[in-house]
Amino acid sequence: MERIAAWLHEKNPGLDGPVDKDEDLIEARLIDSMDFVEFVELLEDISGTSIDLQEVTIDDFRTLGRVEQRFLTPSGTAAAATAG
Repeated sequence: MERIAAWLHEKNPGLDGPVDKDEDLIEARLIDSMDFVEFVELLEDISGTSIDLQEVTIDDFRTLGRVEQRFLTPSGTAAAATAG
């Protein structure tokens, strides 16, 4: 989660303090459409698996808590991985 927090602070230089795990990253404009693909690539790099965008929803990326649950835990990572 440290790499994700660092990335969010890099993209949002005015961001003060840590991002709460339940804060809506999209509504707070911490991730916008221009940054979304880069965010997915970061998650793939951290998790070591590919994320099939056909198998996820925007809600899977909405909070740090959901991101951690969906992509950075063993059960969530397996569900998000593509076959192949």
